[in-house]
Amino acid sequence: MVQKSKPPIAANEPKRRGRPRAYEPDVALGKALDLFRRQGFAATSLDDLSEATGMNRPSLYGAFGDKRELYIKSYQRYREEARASMAAIFREEMPLRQRLERIFASALNIYLSGETGPRGCFTVVTAASEAVGDPDIRAMVLDGLTELDKAFASCFRRAREKGELPESADPAVLAQLASATVHSIAIRSRARVSRKDLEAIVKGAIDVMVGAGAKS
Repeated sequence: MVQKSKPPIAANEPKRRGRPRAYEPDVALGKALDLFRRQGFAATSLDDLSEATGMNRPSLYGAFGDKRELYIKSYQRYREEARASMAAIFREEMPLRQRLERIFASALNIYLSGETGPRGCFTVVTAASEAVGDPDIRAMVLDGLTELDKAFASCFRRAREKGELPESADPAVLAQLASATVHSIAIRSRARVSRKDLEAIVKGAIDVMVGAGAKS
């Protein structure tokens, strides 16, 4: 009996790939971020995360680790996005008052966004609570607060060099006041204070920061 010879396999024939992933990691992480930001760490279950991301528990663990690791990755993502949204405003040259107005307006856009209501600031509304018992999250929170203080201090220092503020103005103190205003509007936005009222708070704070340091 004559056996039929098998056709030769082409050397450059592409190998078959495994089944493609049914999810996009960046999209899934964004969904997890939204959920943690809305509900916090303790109130968010693995079932909640699975439903929000469309991934089962084994897939979640394989892609992101346990719930704590996913929370930390979500917080890192939030900080990266917040930093990117304000980088140009901190960097570009403009009068101090205009710069502060744009920074706070950008912050309000972030805090008041959300399909089910204002989401506030991840650092203030959830990470600060977790920082009490988790040293890694505490380090991230402190790093974020320090980074914001330094960015504001640089703004006030440049304004002083340009003569917009007197030599007696302390950039570090003004920076802490600006950061405190950011944190205040983050909390108030979560409590559903209206944008109009939040903008009034911002205007008053800017008047103090710019007016208190203005030359008489």
